[in-house]
Amino acid sequence: MDAILKILFSSEEEERYASSRYGFPVNVKFAWFVQELPAFLVPLCLVLWSPCAKIIHLPNQLLLLMFICHYAQRSLIYPFLIRGGKSTPFISFAMAFVFCIYNGYLQARYLSHYADYPPDWVTHPCFITGSCMWFLGWIINIHSDHILRNLRKPGETGYKIPRGGMFEYVSGANFLGEIVEWAGFALAGHSVHSAAFALFTLIVLSCRGMAHHKWYLTKFEDYPKSRKALIPFVL
Repeated sequence: MDAILKILFSSEEEERYASSRYGFPVNVKFAWFVQELPAFLVPLCLVLWSPCAKIIHLPNQLLLLMFICHYAQRSLIYPFLIRGGKSTPFISFAMAFVFCIYNGYLQARYLSHYADYPPDWVTHPCFITGSCMWFLGWIINIHSDHILRNLRKPGETGYKIPRGGMFEYVSGANFLGEIVEWAGFALAGHSVHSAAFALFTLIVLSCRGMAHHKWYLTKFEDYPKSRKALIPFVL
């Protein structure tokens, strides 16, 4: 999951925290592509080349599709949209790579081989609400990354205040999007595996969002005072 790398980095914001203490530098586009790819490929390989007794059921298919859609975007699209950005330290790259292998296998193996849902689970309020949360979080995450990518015009340097979308309400809009996304996945999936993933995401990205908010307040005297760190109007 990209939350691993976001312990230290996030596109425009990566540059504030890059450090040689975390190993030799890896090209940022290469790092994002390679580290996220296992979470996309491992589920596909499990489904295509192993007996998957549970994947014939609609809830299992839809939940696995949510997971694969996220990592298809993260591994095959997002890295090639990055503009500039400092290199990624090897340790954070390696941590993310290992996590994506493990988490990709864990989520996909459970959904394709073990998860049992009632026949009408897709019409259950938990599944419907969770799926809507997943989609909303996914859109917020993608849109927020788009805003961060386009903060600087060609040739510009320095830091700028993100504006637009959920950045009008929180400093960590991209983090908020991913937290909502995986919380929705956990609600729809109703499993220990998805809940653990959502909890991990919440802990890691909440800390990151708070750190970003403090940095913005220190860096910019004109930073919007009404903007919260991670939860609109609350925190």
